[in-house]
Amino acid sequence: MTNEAVLEDNTTMSLTDYLAKGGKLSSPNNVPPRYRGELLRLMSSFVDSELAGSAGFADAINWAPGLKERIAASRITLEKVDHAEQVLDLMTDFGTDKALYNKAHSWSARQSRDAHVDPKRQGGDMRLSVFHYPMQGWADAVVMNFLMGLATVHQLKELSQTSYQPLGEVFRKILPREQRHMELGLEGLQALAGTETDRAEVAVSIGYWMPRVAETFGPGQSERFDRLKEMGLRQTDNETLRAAWKADVDARLAELKLN
Repeated sequence: MTNEAVLEDNTTMSLTDYLAKGGKLSSPNNVPPRYRGELLRLMSSFVDSELAGSAGFADAINWAPGLKERIAASRITLEKVDHAEQVLDLMTDFGTDKALYNKAHSWSARQSRDAHVDPKRQGGDMRLSVFHYPMQGWADAVVMNFLMGLATVHQLKELSQTSYQPLGEVFRKILPREQRHMELGLEGLQALAGTETDRAEVAVSIGYWMPRVAETFGPGQSERFDRLKEMGLRQTDNETLRAAWKADVDARLAELKLN
Protein backbone atom coordinates (compact mmCIF):
# COMPACT_ATOMS: atom_id res chain seq x y z
CA MET A 1 0.00 0.00 0.00
CA THR A 2 1.46 3.31 -1.08
CA ASN A 3 1.16 6.42 1.04
CA GLU A 4 0.62 8.53 -2.07
CA ALA A 5 -2.46 9.14 -4.18
CA VAL A 6 -2.20 9.38 -7.96
CA LEU A 7 -4.28 12.29 -9.27
CA GLU A 8 -6.01 12.57 -12.63
CA ASP A 9 -3.07 14.47 -14.14
CA ASN A 10 -0.72 11.65 -13.00
CA THR A 11 0.86 13.83 -10.31
CA THR A 12 1.10 12.48 -6.79
CA MET A 13 0.06 13.78 -3.38
CA SER A 14 0.52 12.30 0.08
CA LEU A 15 -2.49 10.25 1.09
CA THR A 16 -2.94 12.40 4.20
CA ASP A 17 -3.14 15.57 2.11
CA TYR A 18 -5.39 13.87 -0.43
CA LEU A 19 -7.92 12.85 2.23
CA ALA A 20 -7.70 16.20 4.03
CA LYS A 21 -8.58 17.94 0.77
CA GLY A 22 -11.73 15.85 0.32
CA GLY A 23 -10.30 12.89 -1.59
CA LYS A 24 -12.17 9.58 -1.56
CA LEU A 25 -11.05 5.97 -1.27
CA SER A 26 -13.13 3.44 -3.16
CA SER A 27 -12.09 -0.08 -2.14
CA PRO A 28 -10.28 -2.05 0.59
CA ASN A 29 -7.32 -2.40 -1.76
CA ASN A 30 -6.25 1.24 -1.38
CA VAL A 31 -6.95 1.65 2.34
CA PRO A 32 -3.87 2.00 4.61
CA PRO A 33 -3.79 0.11 7.96
CA ARG A 34 -4.42 3.08 10.28
CA TYR A 35 -7.33 4.27 8.16
CA ARG A 36 -8.68 0.72 7.98
CA GLY A 37 -8.75 0.43 11.77
CA GLU A 38 -10.68 3.67 12.25
CA LEU A 39 -13.04 2.87 9.39
CA LEU A 40 -13.89 -0.56 10.79
CA ARG A 41 -14.45 0.93 14.25
CA LEU A 42 -16.82 3.51 12.79
CA MET A 43 -18.73 0.86 10.83
CA SER A 44 -18.88 -1.49 13.83
CA SER A 45 -20.36 1.25 16.00
CA PHE A 46 -23.12 1.82 13.47
CA VAL A 47 -23.84 -1.89 12.94
CA ASP A 48 -23.89 -2.69 16.65
CA SER A 49 -26.11 0.30 17.42
CA GLU A 50 -28.61 -0.64 14.70
CA LEU A 51 -28.76 -4.27 15.84
CA ALA A 52 -29.11 -3.28 19.50
CA GLY A 53 -31.66 -0.60 18.63
CA SER A 54 -33.73 -3.07 16.63
CA ALA A 55 -33.60 -5.71 19.37
CA GLY A 56 -34.59 -3.20 22.03
CA PHE A 57 -37.40 -1.71 19.99
CA ALA A 58 -38.91 -5.12 19.23
CA ASP A 59 -40.65 -5.00 22.62
CA ALA A 60 -42.44 -1.84 21.54
CA ILE A 61 -44.42 -3.84 18.98
CA ASN A 62 -46.40 -5.42 21.80
CA TRP A 63 -46.64 -2.14 23.74
CA ALA A 64 -48.23 -0.37 20.77
CA PRO A 65 -51.76 0.90 21.49
CA GLY A 66 -53.12 0.28 17.99
CA LEU A 67 -52.51 -1.39 14.64
CA LYS A 68 -50.95 1.70 13.06
CA GLU A 69 -48.46 1.93 15.90
CA ARG A 70 -47.70 -1.82 15.72
CA ILE A 71 -46.93 -1.48 12.02
CA ALA A 72 -44.64 1.49 12.69
CA ALA A 73 -42.75 -0.36 15.44
CA SER A 74 -42.44 -3.46 13.26
CA ARG A 75 -41.10 -1.38 10.37
CA ILE A 76 -38.46 0.27 12.52
CA THR A 77 -37.41 -3.08 14.00
CA LEU A 78 -37.02 -4.66 10.56
CA GLU A 79 -35.37 -1.77 8.76
CA LYS A 80 -32.71 -1.21 11.42
CA VAL A 81 -31.52 -4.80 10.94
CA ASP A 82 -31.46 -4.20 7.18
CA HIS A 83 -29.37 -1.04 7.66
CA ALA A 84 -26.94 -2.98 9.86
CA GLU A 85 -26.63 -5.68 7.21
CA GLN A 86 -25.85 -3.17 4.46
CA VAL A 87 -22.89 -1.79 6.41
CA LEU A 88 -21.87 -5.27 7.58
CA ASP A 89 -21.68 -6.31 3.92
CA LEU A 90 -19.00 -3.63 3.46
CA MET A 91 -17.14 -4.98 6.48
CA THR A 92 -16.97 -8.44 4.89
CA ASP A 93 -14.76 -6.87 2.22
CA PHE A 94 -12.22 -6.38 5.03
CA GLY A 95 -12.51 -9.99 6.21
CA THR A 96 -15.34 -9.75 8.75
CA ASP A 97 -17.31 -13.00 9.13
CA LYS A 98 -20.94 -11.93 8.80
CA ALA A 99 -22.48 -15.02 10.43
CA LEU A 100 -20.17 -14.92 13.44
CA TYR A 101 -20.62 -11.17 13.84
CA ASN A 102 -24.37 -11.52 14.33
CA LYS A 103 -23.75 -13.97 17.20
CA ALA A 104 -21.01 -11.89 18.85
CA HIS A 105 -23.22 -10.18 21.43
CA SER A 106 -26.69 -10.31 22.95
CA TRP A 107 -28.19 -7.35 21.10
CA SER A 108 -31.23 -7.26 23.39
CA ALA A 109 -29.12 -7.11 26.59
CA ARG A 110 -29.59 -3.98 28.68
CA GLN A 111 -28.30 -2.66 31.98
CA SER A 112 -30.58 -1.38 34.71
CA ARG A 113 -32.59 1.77 34.11
CA ASP A 114 -30.64 3.76 36.71
CA ALA A 115 -27.18 2.48 35.74
CA HIS A 116 -24.48 4.89 34.65
CA VAL A 117 -23.06 3.61 31.37
CA ASP A 118 -19.69 5.01 30.34
CA PRO A 119 -20.13 6.70 26.95
CA LYS A 120 -17.02 4.81 25.79
CA ARG A 121 -17.61 1.50 24.02
CA GLN A 122 -18.05 -1.57 26.22
CA GLY A 123 -15.29 -3.98 25.17
CA GLY A 124 -16.02 -5.56 21.80
CA ASP A 125 -19.63 -4.37 21.85
CA MET A 126 -19.46 -1.12 19.88
CA ARG A 127 -23.07 0.03 20.31
CA LEU A 128 -23.59 3.63 21.40
CA SER A 129 -24.03 3.89 25.16
CA VAL A 130 -27.70 4.87 24.88
CA PHE A 131 -28.50 1.35 23.63
CA HIS A 132 -27.41 -0.16 26.95
CA TYR A 133 -30.44 1.42 28.67
CA PRO A 134 -33.87 -0.28 28.67
CA MET A 135 -37.11 1.24 27.52
CA GLN A 136 -40.23 0.84 29.61
CA GLY A 137 -43.60 1.16 27.94
CA TRP A 138 -44.95 2.74 24.78
CA ALA A 139 -44.55 6.42 25.64
CA ASP A 140 -40.94 5.84 26.71
CA ALA A 141 -40.20 3.98 23.45
CA VAL A 142 -41.74 6.79 21.39
CA VAL A 143 -39.65 9.43 23.14
CA MET A 144 -36.44 7.43 22.80
CA ASN A 145 -37.14 6.71 19.14
CA PHE A 146 -37.77 10.36 18.36
CA LEU A 147 -34.74 11.74 20.22
CA MET A 148 -32.30 9.08 19.04
CA GLY A 149 -33.83 9.06 15.56
CA LEU A 150 -33.18 12.79 15.22
CA ALA A 151 -29.62 12.29 16.49
CA THR A 152 -29.11 9.54 13.91
CA VAL A 153 -30.33 11.84 11.13
CA HIS A 154 -27.84 14.54 12.12
CA GLN A 155 -25.03 12.00 12.43
CA LEU A 156 -25.77 10.28 9.10
CA LYS A 157 -25.93 13.56 7.22
CA GLU A 158 -22.35 14.18 8.28
CA LEU A 159 -21.17 10.60 7.79
CA SER A 160 -22.65 10.51 4.29
CA GLN A 161 -19.70 12.70 3.26
CA THR A 162 -17.12 10.26 4.64
CA SER A 163 -13.97 9.66 2.63
CA TYR A 164 -14.65 5.93 2.22
CA GLN A 165 -16.93 6.22 -0.78
CA PRO A 166 -18.80 2.87 -0.51
CA LEU A 167 -19.78 3.67 3.08
CA GLY A 168 -20.91 7.18 2.16
CA GLU A 169 -23.11 5.71 -0.56
CA VAL A 170 -24.73 3.27 1.89
CA PHE A 171 -25.34 6.03 4.44
CA ARG A 172 -26.97 8.23 1.79
CA LYS A 173 -29.23 5.32 0.87
CA ILE A 174 -30.12 4.63 4.51
CA LEU A 175 -30.69 8.24 5.54
CA PRO A 176 -34.25 8.70 4.16
CA ARG A 177 -35.47 5.61 6.02
CA GLU A 178 -33.83 6.73 9.26
CA GLN A 179 -35.49 10.11 8.69
CA ARG A 180 -38.81 8.30 8.40
CA HIS A 181 -38.15 6.40 11.65
CA MET A 182 -37.69 9.74 13.41
CA GLU A 183 -40.89 11.08 11.83
CA LEU A 184 -42.81 8.04 13.08
CA GLY A 185 -41.54 8.87 16.56
CA LEU A 186 -42.66 12.46 16.12
CA GLU A 187 -46.10 11.29 15.01
CA GLY A 188 -46.25 9.13 18.13
CA LEU A 189 -45.38 12.15 20.28
CA GLN A 190 -48.13 14.18 18.63
CA ALA A 191 -50.63 11.48 19.54
CA LEU A 192 -49.40 11.34 23.13
CA ALA A 193 -49.51 15.12 23.52
CA GLY A 194 -53.32 15.01 23.56
CA THR A 195 -53.86 14.07 27.22
CA GLU A 196 -52.38 15.41 30.44
CA THR A 197 -51.58 11.89 31.70
CA ASP A 198 -49.60 11.03 28.56
CA ARG A 199 -47.92 14.44 28.53
CA ALA A 200 -46.69 13.91 32.08
CA GLU A 201 -45.28 10.49 31.16
CA VAL A 202 -43.64 11.93 28.06
CA ALA A 203 -42.04 14.72 30.08
CA VAL A 204 -40.45 12.19 32.43
CA SER A 205 -39.12 10.18 29.48
CA ILE A 206 -37.72 13.28 27.77
CA GLY A 207 -35.85 14.14 30.98
CA TYR A 208 -34.47 10.59 31.09
CA TRP A 209 -33.41 10.17 27.45
CA MET A 210 -32.19 13.67 26.52
CA PRO A 211 -28.82 13.51 28.34
CA ARG A 212 -28.26 9.89 27.32
CA VAL A 213 -28.85 10.61 23.64
CA ALA A 214 -26.70 13.76 23.90
CA GLU A 215 -23.78 11.57 24.99
CA THR A 216 -23.90 9.64 21.70
CA PHE A 217 -22.23 12.59 19.92
CA GLY A 218 -19.05 12.04 21.92
CA PRO A 219 -16.93 14.40 24.02
CA GLY A 220 -16.67 18.06 23.10
CA GLN A 221 -12.87 17.83 22.88
CA SER A 222 -11.81 14.67 21.10
CA GLU A 223 -8.42 13.61 19.81
CA ARG A 224 -10.14 10.79 17.96
CA PHE A 225 -12.30 13.27 16.06
CA ASP A 226 -9.15 15.09 15.03
CA ARG A 227 -7.73 11.83 13.65
CA LEU A 228 -10.93 11.02 11.80
CA LYS A 229 -11.11 14.51 10.33
CA GLU A 230 -7.53 14.20 9.11
CA MET A 231 -8.56 10.99 7.33
CA GLY A 232 -11.71 12.53 5.92
CA LEU A 233 -13.89 10.06 7.83
CA ARG A 234 -15.51 12.88 9.83
CA GLN A 235 -15.98 16.60 9.10
CA THR A 236 -18.13 18.25 11.77
CA ASP A 237 -17.00 18.23 15.39
CA ASN A 238 -19.03 16.55 18.14
CA GLU A 239 -20.12 19.71 19.92
CA THR A 240 -21.39 21.36 16.72
CA LEU A 241 -23.43 18.27 15.87
CA ARG A 242 -24.80 18.03 19.42
CA ALA A 243 -25.82 21.70 19.44
CA ALA A 244 -27.57 21.36 16.08
CA TRP A 245 -29.46 18.28 17.33
CA LYS A 246 -30.44 20.03 20.59
CA ALA A 247 -31.77 23.07 18.70
CA ASP A 248 -33.73 20.77 16.39
CA VAL A 249 -35.19 18.85 19.34
CA ASP A 250 -36.15 22.04 21.18
CA ALA A 251 -37.90 23.47 18.13
CA ARG A 252 -39.95 20.32 17.51
CA LEU A 253 -40.90 19.89 21.17
CA ALA A 254 -41.91 23.56 21.34
CA GLU A 255 -44.36 22.99 18.50
CA LEU A 256 -45.99 20.28 20.60
CA LYS A 257 -45.73 22.36 23.79
CA LEU A 258 -43.67 19.56 25.35
CA ASN A 259 -40.59 21.55 26.45
